[in-house]
Amino acid sequence: MNTASVTNPLNLDVLAFAKANAQLEARWPLTDLPRLCASFDNTVPTNSWCEVTFAAQGKHLITASGEAQTWIHFTAAARIPLQCQRCLQPVWIDLNLDRRFLFVNGEDVAAQLDTDSEHDVLALTRNLNLCELTEDELLLALPLVPRHDECAPPAASQTVDTVIEESPHPFAALAALKRPNRLN
Repeated sequence: MNTASVTNPLNLDVLAFAKANAQLEARWPLTDLPRLCASFDNTVPTNSWCEVTFAAQGKHLITASGEAQTWIHFTAAARIPLQCQRCLQPVWIDLNLDRRFLFVNGEDVAAQLDTDSEHDVLALTRNLNLCELTEDELLLALPLVPRHDECAPPAASQTVDTVIEESPHPFAALAALKRPNRLN
């Protein structure tokens, strides 16, 4: 067995990793995850970004029916800067992942089992890139609307709300035309 394929997070042989009951831990700078970085608040300097940490544990199990199952238990954590959708200032979000992946032979089998399983089901591969998997999972964990627990909207939006409230109703002129002429 090639130990590099069992311990290389960028080119992991999933079956060998699981059969060896191997464990792997790593850290990457968030800047190594370009798709994730595209969602960051660009007002936060890149030198303040933290790292993403992850750990993977392989398991090769034999079920009661004699079927072999290949599993990876995967955890990851990162603290990332997003833009608060309420105040438009940076908000730091803690992402903590804890996933179990079942690997099966073939994309079709994986797609079929994935709909019925509480765990993620992926096609078995000899070249799994854990950095890409980590980035995918972190992207899926991003909040739809990032915001602080408590904050005020920016002053500019309050001014716009005031202007909208003070403007005349757009149909006021039509209402005046509709009134009967009382001079006749």
